This record gives sequence, structure tokens and C-alpha cells, in this order.
Amino acid sequence: MAAPTPPPGLALLLVDVQESFLRALPANGLTLARRCAFAAGAAKLLGVPAVITEHVPAKLGLTTKLVVEAAAAESRIFTKTAFSAFGAEGLGEWLREKGVTHLLMAGLETPICLYLSVLDALAADFEVTVLVDATGGRRPEDFPAIWRMLETAGARLLPSESVFYSIIKDSTHPQFREFSALVKKFA
Repeated sequence: MAAPTPPPGLALLLVDVQESFLRALPANGLTLARRCAFAAGAAKLLGVPAVITEHVPAKLGLTTKLVVEAAAAESRIFTKTAFSAFGAEGLGEWLREKGVTHLLMAGLETPICLYLSVLDALAADFEVTVLVDATGGRRPEDFPAIWRMLETAGARLLPSESVFYSIIKDSTHPQFREFSALVKKFA
């Protein structure tokens, strides 16, 4: 089977899906990790480049193994101390070199690192779609205000399956069967 041709200009940015943050969630961090792994696996299957950020990994640990294993081997990991992913040295340049114009974004924490990353992406003239089912944080009651602000700023908010099904478009897509298996695996 031919290698997938990704939609031009599209990339997945997974923000700080680290074990220490997942353990701090009031609800099941494994559910969020599985949604992020689904997004990483779908991106890999469809040839969408993925990039991962880790916030101070020397102190806070690495990206959860579930996400790393689902992502393409060539996925790039950037470390950062800033709350925004765009504080990671070289991230913006890497995205531009890859010709990225539209970011699919997921990860932690919605009211802090993800929020600031989306705002910085929009300020840098990237289109942004937040994969809302692949986001999380310690205070879910903060999410409605964050979603309103991000939509007002120009971000799109959609569930990950909606986004990836819209890329596939049709059950005759060459990767449809593999994608369906991925949906079931991470349901």
C-alpha cells in the first residue's frame, strides 16, 4: 500500500502529556492519555507529522509511554520551561521548516499550557484546531471560559474523531480499515 499523503500544512502538537500531570488529574488520566494516543496514532497512520512538548522533563518526567508508542518514530520532542509550547527553543522554526500552517492541538493542562500554546500559535499565524476530547486539566470547571476565549481568538474546537474522519472523508480511503481499528482500540 502506498504511503499516506497527509493534508498539506497540517501537523499535530501534543502539549505536555507527561505522567506526572496525568496523575494529578482529578478524573482518570488514563482516559486522556488514550485520547492523545489515538490522535498520535491517527496522525501517524495518515502521514500527519507530530510534535510533542515536555515541560521541564528532568523534574516532571517524560511523555507517557502510551503516547510515545502511538506516535510516529520520527515525531520530534521539544523540551520547555515556558508554559506555552512556543517557548520551546526551535519549535516555531521546526513547524515553519515543515511547511505547517494548521495545528491540531491536544494535551495538558487546558487552562495553562494548552491555552497559552493555542494563543501563541494563533499569534504566529497558524490555524488551530483543538482536539477537545484529548485535553485535560486539574480544574475542569475552568474549561468553559477557556473554550469561549479560544473560539473568540480564532481557534476551532472539535473532537479528535470528527477531525480525523474529516481527513479520511470516505470509507474507500486506503487507510480507512486501519483507522477504524484504531478508533476501536482507543474507544
